[in-house]
Amino acid sequence: MALKITVIGTGYLGATHAAAMAELGFEVLGLDVVPEKIEMLQRGEVPMYEPGLEELLRRHVDGIEGSTGRLRFTTSYEEAGAFGDVHFVCVNTPQKHGEYACDMSYVENAFDSLAPHLTRPALVVGKSTVPVGSAARLAERLAAAAPAGAAAELAWNPEFLREGFAVKDTLHPDRIVVGVAGERAEELLREVYAAPIAEGSPFIVMDYPTSELVKTSANSFLATKISFINAMAEVCEAADGDVVKLAEAIGHDDRIGKKFLRAGIGFGGGCLPKDLRAFMARAGELGADQALTFLREIDSINMRRRGHMVELTRDAVGGGFLGKRVAVLGATFKPDSDDVRDSPALNVAGQIHLQGGQVTVYDPKGMENARRLFPTLAYADSALEAVRGADVVLHLTEWREFRELDPAALGDVVAERRILDGRNALDPELWRKAGWTYRALGRPRA
Repeated sequence: MALKITVIGTGYLGATHAAAMAELGFEVLGLDVVPEKIEMLQRGEVPMYEPGLEELLRRHVDGIEGSTGRLRFTTSYEEAGAFGDVHFVCVNTPQKHGEYACDMSYVENAFDSLAPHLTRPALVVGKSTVPVGSAARLAERLAAAAPAGAAAELAWNPEFLREGFAVKDTLHPDRIVVGVAGERAEELLREVYAAPIAEGSPFIVMDYPTSELVKTSANSFLATKISFINAMAEVCEAADGDVVKLAEAIGHDDRIGKKFLRAGIGFGGGCLPKDLRAFMARAGELGADQALTFLREIDSINMRRRGHMVELTRDAVGGGFLGKRVAVLGATFKPDSDDVRDSPALNVAGQIHLQGGQVTVYDPKGMENARRLFPTLAYADSALEAVRGADVVLHLTEWREFRELDPAALGDVVAERRILDGRNALDPELWRKAGWTYRALGRPRA
């Protein structure tokens, strides 16, 4: 008999996972405690921008003409418990207010709400990013609260989704990591992921704590690489070097590689910063805080980039922001997303605004979310309108649309042809030929 799957939590991770499981041929029931979100998903609409997700969703949501009908949604844990053989928990673990540690309350509430309805053997699979040691504790909590007792098993299966590539990363993962305590859990997960395993995706089996450490370790390594090249950008600024040429040269070393070596205003989003801090907090609780003290400097370098961008902008407009018009191209923390959580671009825009600058922002997909977060900034409907009358233009999110802008057309509407490239993604020669003064982070002479 084919497995039936539930997905608890239908945010960015959960909605993608539910649609992907339906695409893989399973009957899927998505659950969320927010009725408005469920109503939207039942219409085949997603509450966030993710390329390809809405199309995938509409291919499977029950009730949509031409769909397979394999995907339904509910707000009932009782219905989910009766329906599912495998339950994926995909709820958020945000940073605690005023602390580095992550907030486990959403995960714990999901387990506590599901457990009383597990009356037969079932596998609960955690996908949320949690502090190491959480899975073992949750496994005991689950078995104690479920009527099925020890037959309600736990596995941990961390997600590795990249915003903008989430559908591809779910259907064709570069690895599948599972933390299990027994053979049955492994067998069920091999069945769930049979299609990507057949395509060649590595299936890596391990214990609970190691599986929990994989995601935080991976994110910490990526953050370290990004902050390293940004630290080199600081040195290049002081030494009149060129961080782009430096990155190109060291990237040819196979041991280092070229990815994540583009200097800029740093990383943001809902994962990397909070995962880094939660990892440090958990290491401290375990008495291993010295092992991760370097992550504090990684975090510090990252935050310093935002302030440096503000300083460069102040210098570009003559030493003060009062009465100066600043155009900001980009609001999201990365391209191909509408996510503005901890966005370096919006942080820079907000700092300049607070210091008296007249800031106008444009982003291809993040405008609505940006307005909610920073309602006092001005917003434009296009890049051309954003730069109109600007004394300086800041390129802060590397959308393809911005790389393809016509510098001459923008030059006709600005007050001064000055551009600061906070992502080292534009062509300096192209902009200079159109009469612009071009400046990028870590390239004082380039």
